[in-house]
Amino acid sequence: MTCQDMQHSMHGYLDGELDLVRNLEMEGHLQTCPACAQALANYRSLQSALRNDAFYFKAPNSLETRIRSSLGKTQSRTRTLRIRAWATLGAIAASIVVIFALGWMATREGHSAKDLLVREIVSSHVRSLMASHLTDVPSSDQHKVKPWFKGQLDFSPPVKDLSKEDFALIGGRLDYVGDRPVAALLYQRRKHVINLFIWSSTPDSATSPAALTRQGYHLIHWTEGGLTYWAASDLNEKELEEFVALVRK
Repeated sequence: MTCQDMQHSMHGYLDGELDLVRNLEMEGHLQTCPACAQALANYRSLQSALRNDAFYFKAPNSLETRIRSSLGKTQSRTRTLRIRAWATLGAIAASIVVIFALGWMATREGHSAKDLLVREIVSSHVRSLMASHLTDVPSSDQHKVKPWFKGQLDFSPPVKDLSKEDFALIGGRLDYVGDRPVAALLYQRRKHVINLFIWSSTPDSATSPAALTRQGYHLIHWTEGGLTYWAASDLNEKELEEFVALVRK
């Protein structure tokens, strides 16, 4: 993770909105980068200051009466100046809050919908490995895996037996990506696990396979036949492309 990546994710980290993988990356970077650690400390200090009661003032209803009776009309100008001072302080505090909020929103909007989806895909892939919950239906038989999804999704995911090409089917599970339930098919080559995420899309949204790498994982995504596919693995990119070509046959 670079310092620039750290700055983009700083507010999400402070608000506890990052996934497990991103959190671990942030914490690792903070341990080795004094500059980013100081920036985080400054943000936390600002958050603490904004919560200070000194920024909030609500005058009691009897304030004007008490000031008039104790100081008299000759000091009414002083009273007005004090009230204006409190109002100014409140305006300054409000401006600080607005600036902080706008900065947070700008950071959030800096991430495109695709960036957020990629993070979800990687997180789901890593989570399945860490939680030892690769499959809901462990089986190398495509005729057992495919029917298992019936009634759980609004489509029937294609399940291929690629064992002859050294991509062994090891099962499937129901996952949740991009605010929707998706099918996750699990394949394995040697010790490398491939998560193939599939969900329905519009019939006219066909796209060619596109590859990218995030957090050390290779991903390839494409859309065809009214379905969107995302393959994720730590398998090298060339072999993952071979897997995708076999899935698309």
